[in-house]
Amino acid sequence: MLFDKETYVARRSKLKQQVKEGLILLFGNNEAPANYPANAYKYRQDSCFLYFYGQHREGLAGVIDVDNDREYFFGDDIDIEDIVWFGAVDSVADLAAQSGVAESAPMGRLADIVGEARAKGRKIHFLPPYRHDLMIQLMDLTGIHPARQREEASLELIRAVIDQRAVKSPAEIEEIERACAIGHEMHTTAMRLCRPGVTEQFIAGTISGIASAKGCMPSFPTILSMHGEIMHGYPMPRPLEAGRLMLCDAGAETNENYCSDNTRTTPISGKFTTRQREIYSIVEACHDHVLDIARPGMKWWDVHFSVARLMTERLKEIGLMKGDTEEAVSNGAHAMFFPHGLGHMMGMDVHDMEGLGQQYVGFDDEVRPSTQFGTNCLRCGRRLQEGWVMTDEPGIYFIPALIDEWKSKGLHRDFINYDLLETYKDFGGIRIEDDILITADGCRMLGRERIPYHTDELEAFLAQRAN
Repeated sequence: MLFDKETYVARRSKLKQQVKEGLILLFGNNEAPANYPANAYKYRQDSCFLYFYGQHREGLAGVIDVDNDREYFFGDDIDIEDIVWFGAVDSVADLAAQSGVAESAPMGRLADIVGEARAKGRKIHFLPPYRHDLMIQLMDLTGIHPARQREEASLELIRAVIDQRAVKSPAEIEEIERACAIGHEMHTTAMRLCRPGVTEQFIAGTISGIASAKGCMPSFPTILSMHGEIMHGYPMPRPLEAGRLMLCDAGAETNENYCSDNTRTTPISGKFTTRQREIYSIVEACHDHVLDIARPGMKWWDVHFSVARLMTERLKEIGLMKGDTEEAVSNGAHAMFFPHGLGHMMGMDVHDMEGLGQQYVGFDDEVRPSTQFGTNCLRCGRRLQEGWVMTDEPGIYFIPALIDEWKSKGLHRDFINYDLLETYKDFGGIRIEDDILITADGCRMLGRERIPYHTDELEAFLAQRAN
């Protein structure tokens, strides 16, 4: 357990106060077979269960009876056959005590507790499930078919969990800093390995190994490609080519499952071409603009669009965009180059709490999601709060299929110079991403060591590769 028992007790106590009535179900994850039952994927505990109980063992569940102020911890003790293969582990009663829960019972008793509450017409609160085994278990307990479980999940519980998990404690920030340290080693290793002839797959595999060796695992499947214009360009067994760019988006989870998430774009030959440096400098300026303006009380929506306006102005300077900046951005013309959101919350999930519903995590009654192309991928828009951790990840991409489609439809001709844009179809894409903490009066980058990203320092770092 990362924190002391009192931390988890206090978190559950606050949850009870916010939910107010009914029975709260919190499921841990079970083992997930990869290709047959005994060959499982690396185990990862559910983030919400881990947040409220701190226990990593599989096959557990917690129940909070708000009305009667009682708590229960469910799970089955392992038998001697399991001990032979996996070693002895603490009993379920011991795990419950470690988490500050007085009552524990075998998993089979969970149906009795839920059934009794249902018979009395009490509200059963649960979060949207994302694993099919738990969907089946939830259906057995509540009678709600998996197809309806997301829509019938408790909005009161969802909002209470988001309210707590969004604001990171100093101890949580320390754990994220540890993830950032692993991420620093991953990215600087990728930069050192980046040279013509080395395959994308080799570099991605090497840095994913660092994540597993220094922590739990990568915080998401590593994105590493010469085709940086593909948002999720996963590594291929193709060798890197001189003169091109390598985009690497990767992060780590600590053993307690707090995350990092960074992106760097590296010139494979060691130096940017004139055209690459020109585009890179725009992304660099947009990245640093966020550090200057993000602060508590400011809408992330406004930070995103401030970056979009700056990007548009700079693209106009080199002739790729034209016309009135405000009009271009309000019409979504900038999304030709920047078709995603500026960033997302991060914590125990790399897209923190996304499984609870992005419309609740990143938006509220004041700021609603957009349906406009590009802006519809903005994962957060609401007002920033001290203690939030966000990613700052602007990018510029030249996507041939998107260029062809918009050009053929005559979209945004008043704002995009398609003749010049045609000459960029082989460019790829550039993204720079860091993790930032919203502080009392602004924000700061997380990670005690900075992964090089300013053009001169990046080229100087790459010049050392031959040593």
